[in-house]
Amino acid sequence: MDINTGLGLVALMGAAATIAGAAEDLESDIGSQSNPNSQVQLAPQVGVLHRIFNKAISGEPPAYAFYSSIAATVAWILMSLNFNIFAAFAIGAFVASIFHGIYASTAHIGRIASARRYGQPIYLDVMLNHLPGIMSHGFVATFCVLVLSYVLHAYFEHPFPFVMLAFIWGITVGAIGSSTGDVHYGSEREFQNQPFGCGLNAAFSGKIVTKAEVGTRSNIDNAWFCAKFGGPATGITFGLIVFLDNWRSLLFTPEMSIVVGAVMIILLVVANRVLELWARKNYGPYPEKLALLEG
Repeated sequence: MDINTGLGLVALMGAAATIAGAAEDLESDIGSQSNPNSQVQLAPQVGVLHRIFNKAISGEPPAYAFYSSIAATVAWILMSLNFNIFAAFAIGAFVASIFHGIYASTAHIGRIASARRYGQPIYLDVMLNHLPGIMSHGFVATFCVLVLSYVLHAYFEHPFPFVMLAFIWGITVGAIGSSTGDVHYGSEREFQNQPFGCGLNAAFSGKIVTKAEVGTRSNIDNAWFCAKFGGPATGITFGLIVFLDNWRSLLFTPEMSIVVGAVMIILLVVANRVLELWARKNYGPYPEKLALLEG
């Protein structure tokens, strides 16, 4: 494989990863999975009743490892029967979205039913309105995971099988969605009544914001909000990881690629620290805490 073809395939993988990351994060925002779900689960216990979908039966990494593995297994079987690759990917992702919808609905009903003693009702319209968004975003994320896994397996001759690659990338996209996108959703959207940068005092646990711009808030409002920053930030994070990692491995020798990777990590850590201090200084009401952080 020549360098230009390799770079084109790496760019394709990065693009697929970017779309997968954004879709995965927005799906978890619609379903209230991972980091913010504990606050949603706790809310009725402190007297805050809500219309928030809450489907977390596991963290996002194992959940998307499961969905991606199902999709990859179905796609691999269909490709072995001479199905068109993209048709096989679409059918595999569709089967995974069916499993996604089943687990989401049963998990939501079970979690909300467990809060019955606190007066939290089960809103069937909430479940029915949110399931299409959950399943469709999950479909897009899983389909893109299949694309980048197949490119890595078929064109870069990765030693891992196609299904195993999908499993690993499913864990990866779930972990990035949990650590990058949901921080924005959990910290900013559920607690918009708290000053920026204050952190979450234990006294405010469960006291999430339940009023939307018009009417009562649901996860559809959260997804609309997070589509502006949390989703794209997650997509860019996953896309950069996939692109830069394969880019350095393609252009440099194994020894030199390690050095290049270490330099990139150091630069990103420094840039992240500078951005954090700048944001707290300019937008947070706690300059005295910033002074302590800076020593």
